[in-house]
Amino acid sequence: MDRTDILNLPSPPTKEWKAIVKDFAKPRMGMAAWQLVNSVGAYVALWVGMFFLLKIESNWKWGIILPVALLAGALVVRIFIIFHDCGHGSFFKNKKYNNFWGFITGTLAFTPYMHWRWEHSVHHAHNGHLGRRGVGDIWTMTVDEYLNSTPRSRFFYRLGRNPLVLFLIGPMYTFMIRHRFPLAKAKRSDKISVLYSNLAIAAMIFSLCLLFGWKEYLFITFIVMTVASTTGVWLFYVQHQFEDTYWETEENWDYFKAAVYGSSFYKLPKVFQWFSGNIGFHHIHHLSSKIPNYNLERCHKSHEMFNSVKPLTFWKSLKCINYRLWDAENMKLITFSQLRNKLKDSQGLNA
Repeated sequence: MDRTDILNLPSPPTKEWKAIVKDFAKPRMGMAAWQLVNSVGAYVALWVGMFFLLKIESNWKWGIILPVALLAGALVVRIFIIFHDCGHGSFFKNKKYNNFWGFITGTLAFTPYMHWRWEHSVHHAHNGHLGRRGVGDIWTMTVDEYLNSTPRSRFFYRLGRNPLVLFLIGPMYTFMIRHRFPLAKAKRSDKISVLYSNLAIAAMIFSLCLLFGWKEYLFITFIVMTVASTTGVWLFYVQHQFEDTYWETEENWDYFKAAVYGSSFYKLPKVFQWFSGNIGFHHIHHLSSKIPNYNLERCHKSHEMFNSVKPLTFWKSLKCINYRLWDAENMKLITFSQLRNKLKDSQGLNA
């Protein structure tokens, strides 16, 4: 059975799949506390280690600080997943704990908690919905939209889809600059939360500049956040921007199919799975955002229903870099070169 056959099958009744995931949508205090220790605790420990390394009167100290900073950047990815789970109310049972640790981990990841929570909830509600793109996602044009757009719009779309911009410049801009300003359509409370987040981040930066020295702190933070933001955007990209992803119009959109087939099962080596907080099981996460990261793999393995989800391996995921446009006719993402070939074939048939 190929993907087209799977997509044409009716989705299981909502009650049926909700019953399957229900047992996994239960936060566990012990597991949550341990993740805070091995993630936030480890991150703080690395910064303490770098502080003492800076005290060494030798140039070789930077040969140790650099890999430590790279490791700290990888830990920020895991911290962001904790932040992400808090935003869904799935990390702890207690709402106050989720909001408290969501704010703390958001400060460490330079991301405003409440505002991001709102943006991300829009993404979950409208994932795979062609008519409701634009908030909390990576903007994706359809073939028709691209062909009917102005040369200026095409230029900026192609520029934004350039790998250097999409995975290096864009992520740093997003985390360090764009997150400092709320979207116009956000609620007043979410806008105010951005101000509180900015104040907390400013206090953190000021304190650590005094402690480390401003040049040293900014250099280390640049390394940490480059690793974290680039990795984070890459993970988010491949979670939805793969060739056979799911996009549909209003009348055909289906929540179950958008979750399970419009979100990838990104199968990573165990060490990368740990640093990415199991977010590779993204099809499970979109099916039920109330499942904490530490239960996602167990849920995936719990039922044969999920066997139809084809895993995306790391090496195969590299091909996703070239996918740019949604081809509604063939129901898949295509590259710019595939669009050129398609237009040539069309012109040949019309000649």
